[in-house]
Amino acid sequence: MAAADRELQYMSGFHNDFQTEALPGALPIGRNSPQRAPYGLYPEQLSGTAFTAPRAANRRSWLYRTQPSVVQAEYRRSGTAGLQLPNCDEPPDPNPMRWDPLPIPQAPIDFIAGLLTYCVNGDIATQAGCGIHLYACNQDMTDTFFYDADGELLIVPQLGELLVHTEMGRLALAPGEIAVIPRGVKFQVRLAPGTKTARGYVCENFGTLLQLPERGPIGANGLASARDFLTPIAAYEQRMGDFTLLAKFQGHLWACTLDHSPLDVVAWHGNYAPYKYPLTRFNVINTVSFDHPDPSIFTVLSSPSATPGTANLDFVIFPPRWLVAEDTFRPPYFHRNVMSEFMGLVHGAYDAKAEGFQPGGASLHNCLTPHGPDAKAFKTATQTPLQPVYLSDTLAFMFESRYPYRVTAQALNASFRQHDYVQVWQDLAPQFDPPPG
Repeated sequence: MAAADRELQYMSGFHNDFQTEALPGALPIGRNSPQRAPYGLYPEQLSGTAFTAPRAANRRSWLYRTQPSVVQAEYRRSGTAGLQLPNCDEPPDPNPMRWDPLPIPQAPIDFIAGLLTYCVNGDIATQAGCGIHLYACNQDMTDTFFYDADGELLIVPQLGELLVHTEMGRLALAPGEIAVIPRGVKFQVRLAPGTKTARGYVCENFGTLLQLPERGPIGANGLASARDFLTPIAAYEQRMGDFTLLAKFQGHLWACTLDHSPLDVVAWHGNYAPYKYPLTRFNVINTVSFDHPDPSIFTVLSSPSATPGTANLDFVIFPPRWLVAEDTFRPPYFHRNVMSEFMGLVHGAYDAKAEGFQPGGASLHNCLTPHGPDAKAFKTATQTPLQPVYLSDTLAFMFESRYPYRVTAQALNASFRQHDYVQVWQDLAPQFDPPPG
């Protein structure tokens, strides 16, 4: 466990019913909403699912705070240059696309203002699909806070360390880790000491809450383990002043003023809370004989849809791992998939791309768009003698969805989009060596 994690006193688990207090006796025992809460605190429930959701799927937490959330001014429309509406005007595009890394900002900009929406799918109003954003920031959110009423936020840092201050505690977040901020939870993002600039990816999940995928025939062990997910304890602040609370609601950004910090939760209990996960804890499952397993074996978290086995959103990683298969084309093969795939790279190289796919960059292959290794990667993979190989310097990931992605105009027209991406396959010459006669 990292030093920052020890300092923040994380608790292990995944969607367990936690209880935590920043002051002794702040958490009521036996009554969620007593007539008089300890220390004069206000009880407030935050529900992430319907009240009547089945017990196994029900997500809610009770917060005990110095002032209830209703103490705020009227919301008014706001906006930033980067965040886009879910139903962007651009039609779904079947062309494969790739982008260089999101440029590092020169002017001061914080996490929310530094978000740039690349693509969206589904529909916020019916709680289906997701949005994908990249962020690049160099400034703390000090007097500004944010919550997302449209979906939960899966944050994947690529450069620089973040300190995510939430209503329910603090998360220290570095490249190689992920964090999930539940829908509706208020938070702000600051740069960790020593970090000047931060960059990474955010997937905004409109659908069913992310959960651990079923292991099926894999059995009880492998993939991500519940014990490695970390949830913060209560850590409140009492600050008075002029603050702004931003809210994303039905694709629009709204703002209201506050005279106090909303991070004033002194105690809480429940199973609806922010969490983080170190990707190094993922137990990779792979072949030890022949053939190339489907990428679903690398699924960390999944948002199911109404169709069994067809995800609203899968978060899949390609971490360091051994390749030992014999007589097998080892990189991801050429394929056409009914799922749509948005990929990013945290560090190192991706084994299906010889060049052009850089850390901080991204690629998109919509449903049934053909894709696979570039010409150089194909040649290397088919001509290299097969020996056990350890891929040591790599961490790629994929946001995979059943819904086609619509790319925003700002991503389509970005100066850092690789408009010649399709050229990486043009040197794949015809190959056919039939027997004579």
